[in-house]
Amino acid sequence: MIKIIKTYDECRDFVSDFLREEPVQDDITERLIRHIENPDKNRVIGVYAEGCMTGLFSFLVLPDEKYIEMLECLSREKGSYAEVFRYLADSFPGYDADFVFDPQNSVLKELLEEHGAEFDTEQQKMVLETVVSGIDTTGIEPLSEKYAEEYCAIHTKDVYWTGERVLEAQDRFRTFLAVHEGRVVGYIDVTYTYDENEPFDLLVLEEYRRMGYGRKLLAKAVEENKPCGMVLHVDVDNTPAIRLYESMGFKKVNGGNTLTSHLTLPEKN
Repeated sequence: MIKIIKTYDECRDFVSDFLREEPVQDDITERLIRHIENPDKNRVIGVYAEGCMTGLFSFLVLPDEKYIEMLECLSREKGSYAEVFRYLADSFPGYDADFVFDPQNSVLKELLEEHGAEFDTEQQKMVLETVVSGIDTTGIEPLSEKYAEEYCAIHTKDVYWTGERVLEAQDRFRTFLAVHEGRVVGYIDVTYTYDENEPFDLLVLEEYRRMGYGRKLLAKAVEENKPCGMVLHVDVDNTPAIRLYESMGFKKVNGGNTLTSHLTLPEKN
């Protein structure tokens, strides 16, 4: 049975028991409370069997975009995941769905494979431990209307958070641009509303790489993020990026990797 969770008290005991047996690095409790308190954008789902909760899932839901994203999943039961998949198919036919999860979650991974999902490269989690000061950020500017068109033109296209969508979500993102002789040659998109914020995309045009712009962009994002913490995820095989982040005070988190899959939910007949 599926039930929409409206208060944290409804799932408090389940979360406590789950985390006691499978502790996680992040403050998942704080995030769940925030999701429950924002039902306009988030849907928190409890799965029950014989009156007992067997799973807890949180999703970002954007009806206008026909898009959902799994934000949290707490369950060890394959039946709970299968129940959620049925609920999603019934409630959001035709929606694009992204699932971000622990690569060690073989139950969810196998179920996604059965549904024909596509998978991105595994992501290494890194956390900012030491702020490196004194980095020159000349040439880095906040996103403005003046550069909006150029920013969108060079932005990564094969992602949900395209430049156009980031521009429409200024309540969530802060963007900084690398500008060389009046031309936008790079950017970084980073959240700014959380205790621990995250860069979502960092790009420098190929012909302007190895000129220090990636380092400058990241330094500006870290500087403007104070006093909040910062976490990021990077492809496990992207050695140059990992070296950049390590040089900026980020450290790898053991057991914090994530895997993202993409699935289009079937239309109803």
